[in-house]
Amino acid sequence: MAIIVNLDIMLAKRKMTSLELSQRIGMTPANLSILKTGKAKAVRMSTLDALCRELKCQPGDLLEYTEEDDPWTR
Repeated sequence: MAIIVNLDIMLAKRKMTSLELSQRIGMTPANLSILKTGKAKAVRMSTLDALCRELKCQPGDLLEYTEEDDPWTR
């Protein structure tokens, strides 16, 4: 997938655990793990809002686009 989730990086910068974040935003640790590993098919805007609020960051700090899988760049 061409979207990279940098949630681990922001958690480390904020010295916060995944469990603490999941409790703060009302998400199960299992669902947060799916998001962290990039296995999620979609992210709700309300979830992105909660992540940014608790991590005090911008959406672009959490999500990154790479052209790695873009067939036009081959």
